[in-house]
Amino acid sequence: MFPLRCSGMLMMVLTPGNWLIVLLLFCAIVVFGNGIHYIVFRLLHRKQSVEWRVRLGIQRYLNHPARAVLLAISVLIVLPLVPGMPPSIRDQATQAVEVLLVLFLGWLAIGGVYVFQAFLASRFDTTVADNLQARRVHTQIQIFRRVLIVIVVILDAGALLWSLHDERLWKYGTGLMASAGLASLVMALAAKSTASNLLAGMQIALTQPIRIDDVVVIQGHWGRIEEITSTYVVVKIWDERRLIVPLSYIIEQPFENWTQKSADLLGWVYLYVDYSIPIEPLRAELARIAGASPLWDKRVCGLQVTNLTDRVMELRCLVSSANSSASWDLCCLVREKMIEFVRSSYPHSLPTFRVQMGEQNGSVPNGRMTDAMQASQFSQNA
Repeated sequence: MFPLRCSGMLMMVLTPGNWLIVLLLFCAIVVFGNGIHYIVFRLLHRKQSVEWRVRLGIQRYLNHPARAVLLAISVLIVLPLVPGMPPSIRDQATQAVEVLLVLFLGWLAIGGVYVFQAFLASRFDTTVADNLQARRVHTQIQIFRRVLIVIVVILDAGALLWSLHDERLWKYGTGLMASAGLASLVMALAAKSTASNLLAGMQIALTQPIRIDDVVVIQGHWGRIEEITSTYVVVKIWDERRLIVPLSYIIEQPFENWTQKSADLLGWVYLYVDYSIPIEPLRAELARIAGASPLWDKRVCGLQVTNLTDRVMELRCLVSSANSSASWDLCCLVREKMIEFVRSSYPHSLPTFRVQMGEQNGSVPNGRMTDAMQASQFSQNA
């Protein structure tokens, strides 16, 4: 009823000539606001390239809120110039526009936070080989972006209450804030895990045990850190699955981070061969395989006998690579080429089974018997 009464009073007060003035002022508001918006963004377009604008997201995040803010400011400027409008209606209209202006300014501030994040992120490229510092900065700005947005929303809500100019509302708001404080304590006790995840997010932003694009092994899953939110981490596993890990787990449980200090890694391949195989030809073949592959970073290449059992020798081929993906591919290549070399050059040095047979069962030269020979002998005995 009150808006209808106000609109009826406004129609009674404004004459046809005044309505024409109001219409002209409204058109002037639209033209003025859009004109200022066009000039500002046109200057931004001239100062920066298309690629830079797309990277910062100025058009995406600031275009609409900036136009809304300019139009609201234009309305506030024009409202006192409207002839024949009663003071009470003018005050109510001004207060309504102020509320909209506060909301639009909050919208614009949130867009500015996103642009600021894009500006900082553009200065640190994560696609280069040595991207440790870039990933550290990207992780920090993503977490602090969310914190800044929460702060902007709180400040905008406070400015919205202040723009209403109503003491009773302030009293209700004070009681509401006190009730919210008590409710927050109860909710904090009830949602202990959520609160711990939020605190863990702040700790991760400061200490950075993980960063965006880090290679990690969590609960036996190898993957990369794809996203860090305020409560959980998204790990993109090698087979395109996503592992969702709470932030509290990152702080409280051990896990492997393969790119904490640098991305280069040592990869290893185990070979199990007979005692009769010579070591030096295998070592030379490993050096040849690594030297012919672009995956090897020329730091480490070696072959050692790491263990002996009653049947086989354990050989470890150790090679280095620039990152985990290259290390995995290089290890697979070494494994394939080395077993192919053993099969072609030393076929009798593959793992065998040795037994000492009595004279009644026949003799074996050098006391050496393969698995096939043993099975044949057992079948004859049977």
